[in-house]
Amino acid sequence: MTYETILFEMRGPVGLLTLNRPDKLNAINGKMVAEVNGLLDRIERDPEVRALVVTGAGRAFSAGFDLTEGADRPWNTVGDVRPVLQADFDFVMRFWHSPLPTVAAVRGYALAGACELAMACDITIAAAGARFGEPELRFGSGIIALLMPWLSGPKRTKEALLTGNDKISAEEALAMGLVNRVVPEGEEVKTALAIAREIAINDREKVRLTKQAINRTYSIMGFEQALAMGLDTDVQIEALQTPEGKTFREIRQREGLKAALAWRDARFDKKE
Repeated sequence: MTYETILFEMRGPVGLLTLNRPDKLNAINGKMVAEVNGLLDRIERDPEVRALVVTGAGRAFSAGFDLTEGADRPWNTVGDVRPVLQADFDFVMRFWHSPLPTVAAVRGYALAGACELAMACDITIAAAGARFGEPELRFGSGIIALLMPWLSGPKRTKEALLTGNDKISAEEALAMGLVNRVVPEGEEVKTALAIAREIAINDREKVRLTKQAINRTYSIMGFEQALAMGLDTDVQIEALQTPEGKTFREIRQREGLKAALAWRDARFDKKE
């Protein structure tokens, strides 16, 4: 099959999915969501596919969800916000819930929703020089899939999310529990494929059941309920009309995102 926003090929028993909008740092738009979901619908039923590696074309894994898409849509009420964020949430969590073992191979940026996608994969390999982060609060937004507390604990998560840090190095991400390994740049896909092949050697159904059992352990601890609460909070944040948020959005619509970010940062310049 041919796609507009992704590439897919089989490497033996392992599927290799590449997010393919390199001119946009592989920003996730509606077309990409639809194409990935359609692909997963197909390969999750295919007994020949025994694991999936996810990576990005060009110099980034992904910059997250495309903020330019639907910039003019109504965004003032919970009713406006909920369907869009629910679709984004379901997309990220598709990799957590997939019956296939999923391995993310990250180089360059993995930000916001893409950082969440990398965390939602079962195993994450980072190239040295990769940068992770969830800067949503800096953009006046919230966290779609609040996975980080489950991997890093409250202290590191609060520091990362409340500051909007988008420059978490691969080594820091390893220490935080966001990734499994850091490898030399250019080796991330090779390493991810090697791990996926090791998994693929094992009985496909027994791998599926073991992944399901691990995930259900988190379910017993309230994982789904906590993520649903986090999504509800994000919906409230997006629909909340604060003076700061209103000004930020007006500047972004009128002058662009860079101007809005400059306004935000300048408010506290030269203040202790």
